[in-house]
Amino acid sequence: MEISQLRTILNVSELGSLTKAAERMRIAQPALSRQLRLLEDELGIRLFDRHGRGMVPTEAGHDVIRHAQKVMAELEEIRTVAIDDDAPLTGHVAIGMPPTVSDLIAVPLVQAITHQHPAATIRIVSAYSGFLLDWLHRGDIDVAILFETRPSRALISQPLLEETLYLIGPPDADLRPDTPVPFKTLANRRLLLPSTGNGLRTIIETCARDTGSILDVPVEADSYATLKDLVRNGYGMTILPLAPIHAEVTLGQLTYAPICDPAPKRQLMLTTAAGRLVPKLARFAVRAIEDTAERLVTQGLWSGGIVQKS
Repeated sequence: MEISQLRTILNVSELGSLTKAAERMRIAQPALSRQLRLLEDELGIRLFDRHGRGMVPTEAGHDVIRHAQKVMAELEEIRTVAIDDDAPLTGHVAIGMPPTVSDLIAVPLVQAITHQHPAATIRIVSAYSGFLLDWLHRGDIDVAILFETRPSRALISQPLLEETLYLIGPPDADLRPDTPVPFKTLANRRLLLPSTGNGLRTIIETCARDTGSILDVPVEADSYATLKDLVRNGYGMTILPLAPIHAEVTLGQLTYAPICDPAPKRQLMLTTAAGRLVPKLARFAVRAIEDTAERLVTQGLWSGGIVQKS
């Protein structure tokens, strides 16, 4: 098995085509095809299915590709060891984050990374925490922004930001940013919330239990977009952070008010996999996430407080 063969399968997997991979690698297609065939013969498995849509990895191929990505990342890290700390880095970093966080932080984060490391490639993966945890364990992403989860020896987590949750209503709901709504009074309102088991719902139910409140939740929806649409159309109110409703508030389509006694909050964590090398570029991405989050909070674009490192 040769490094060139690993590069071949990674390019074919990404591009879905031997022809495109050959053009990118500047290698004749017959030679590239031979490399792939020799590797399949050596491993005794078929790595790709070939059909009208191009080259698609087999189940076994996905496993081999995942390991090849790790090997290439290790090789790239060896190259960066001798590079000065301030020198631009090359390589690839994959960063996972929930959709609401991605909507807020993706653009300034990419700007921060590419400004200092213009030759680096970046993958932003937007998904719910359960998927991100799985991909982090498997090595498909290098770092993830997660809502607080149970401590795990397989993960290294540090607090990033404590995000405040607000009561969200339509324009005629008489909600004001300077007038907190006591949590107990939410029992008198129709609430539209994520389903039981969702992390945000768990936080809200805990506050309800602590105040002895019974919430009226006639409709459940796990999509923030669906919750916002339902609120706009007068089906009730919801409880969300400000980040996903920033545009609607600006346009006057939604209003909000803080909640008090207690004020529901949730914590965001920066997480990497324990026992696995974190490439230099990924370590820079972690610092860029911290700096970007602090800047957005300072500018009032992200409602919450930066959690100071102990």
